[in-house]
Amino acid sequence: MRTFSIIGAGAWGTALAQSMALAGRPVTLWARAATLADEINRFHRNERRLPGIPLDPRLRATADIAEAARADVIILAPPSPHMRATAGLLKPYLQPTSELVIGTKGFEQGTGEGMARVVLEATGKSSAVLSGPGFASEVARGLPAALVLAAFDLKTAGKLGNAIGHRDVRIYFSQDLIGVQAGGAAKNVLAIAAGIVAGRKLGASAHAALVTRGFRELSQFVRGCGGQRETISGLSCLGDLVLTCNSPQSRNFTFGRHLGEGRTVAEALAATGGTVEGIYATAAVVKLAAEGKGQPDIPIATAVHRIVTGQLTVDQAIDALAGRPQKAES
Repeated sequence: MRTFSIIGAGAWGTALAQSMALAGRPVTLWARAATLADEINRFHRNERRLPGIPLDPRLRATADIAEAARADVIILAPPSPHMRATAGLLKPYLQPTSELVIGTKGFEQGTGEGMARVVLEATGKSSAVLSGPGFASEVARGLPAALVLAAFDLKTAGKLGNAIGHRDVRIYFSQDLIGVQAGGAAKNVLAIAAGIVAGRKLGASAHAALVTRGFRELSQFVRGCGGQRETISGLSCLGDLVLTCNSPQSRNFTFGRHLGEGRTVAEALAATGGTVEGIYATAAVVKLAAEGKGQPDIPIATAVHRIVTGQLTVDQAIDALAGRPQKAES
């Protein structure tokens, strides 16, 4: 595995490409807009998505999907609403030996399917999943991070993880493709809730309670989807939840904070900028929880869903959660 392509020049896609370029890997970044590809090649910048961060000159961008498809390893990193269409664009040019890796965390709107299923249906090829706690701006600056790469078997996960990982991005391997996807998508919903707590200035105690009970919801949800217990305490679940619930670098947290400060959903989206994956995941999380093993109790995620769909105001959701009956912790 000698050549790499990243499909999607958003913040995370650009950061992954930059990280691999810094590690000396031959990498091509596909951007839908030719003007963005030109900006990256000429000025070594992606100011819209990674402002103020110079990109390695070895990172080459292209708007030609056929060129990007010629790599040995292809990491798909478009926003979840565009994954099916983007994978469909890629399909005619894929080589039989190309390995696909998904770098997007989320569920597809409407179908509620995970990204691996979406890519399989769009391309006919199975894929691995790369997830875990990593902010794009930090990874792009070469700061250390640890991620998890999941595939149906550990041999494939190890092969791809060793190809992608390097000194500054340590890769752990997993064969829990379901759990890694479910945790990576659901934690975005809980990060919105953590942002609401911050925006409403409810205090550090409320934040700690929210994250702790949110982790319990996340655990039940992942298990209900069929994920493994070991995954829950790992990078894609606990690790990513801790990261996204505690920093304004998280767009989900920032979106929630704007809601907590009194903005409408539309105003909060405009103020946040970029894709807020937690919005797209809320309906799928609620639906999958209702269908999952043991029907996990997810009041926080359900409250977020009702807020972003206009069924409840922030204050009504807080009152509903605070007014729940007392119960045993376990």
